[in-house]
Amino acid sequence: MEKILWELVQLVRQQSPLVHNITNYGVMNNTANALLAAGASPIMAHAKSEIKEMIAISHSVVINIGTLDEYWSESMIMAADTAHSTGKPWVLDPVGAGATSFRDEVLNRLLPYQPTVIRGNASEIIALAKANITVTKGVDSTAKSNEAIDAARSLAGQYEAIVCISGETDIILDHQQEIFIKNGHPLMTKVTGLGCSATALIGAFIGIAENKVLAVAAAMAVIGIAGELAAEESNGPGSLQVNLTDKLYSITEQEFSSRLKIERL
Repeated sequence: MEKILWELVQLVRQQSPLVHNITNYGVMNNTANALLAAGASPIMAHAKSEIKEMIAISHSVVINIGTLDEYWSESMIMAADTAHSTGKPWVLDPVGAGATSFRDEVLNRLLPYQPTVIRGNASEIIALAKANITVTKGVDSTAKSNEAIDAARSLAGQYEAIVCISGETDIILDHQQEIFIKNGHPLMTKVTGLGCSATALIGAFIGIAENKVLAVAAAMAVIGIAGELAAEESNGPGSLQVNLTDKLYSITEQEFSSRLKIERL
């Protein structure tokens, strides 16, 4: 599988997919830079008057509810509706799901437009599936990724989506298969928005790949491995952020293949 995943990394570099992001203020710059470093082209646009035209020229759409407000939420609904009706793949990042009734309301309006991929931490996935565990801690997870597998399976079945649970082990699943990726480094949790960057990278990969599950796996693998490599030459979260961007840009097949820790069920 490692060869297929690396080919997808290369395909993003070659095709430079255009990714339309409606994402949060706190990560917008980092997200755009991560996409550029990986070879994709970011658009960061939320004005309702141009959403349909932007999506028409984009390969995929990323919706991240991190810094939610009333105007942006309507833009997100419009973008999800447009992506769904035109067959464009789109990713939902349910940041802080379960934290407030406003977030849950917006998510309940977005989900019927059947996101291609839902990516969140374990607590967000559990809250989104309205499982028994409903405690979240803002954008940080209070649960481990393996505790959210049942919730993820429920979401995948209900919305015909690929679900990616990020954590110490990243779990990617749909109704047919489950993939476990054990790459990354603990220092990555000290940099804001790396999960959001992963979501954006997923958007780039699903924009050009036929096999969407493997596209998600490739995106999560490349950012996890880049994080490992970056951590080895970083003194803290500040330098990690810079070094990780560099590694997304310069990562080699040998680095990718030798580091990849993946299991498929």
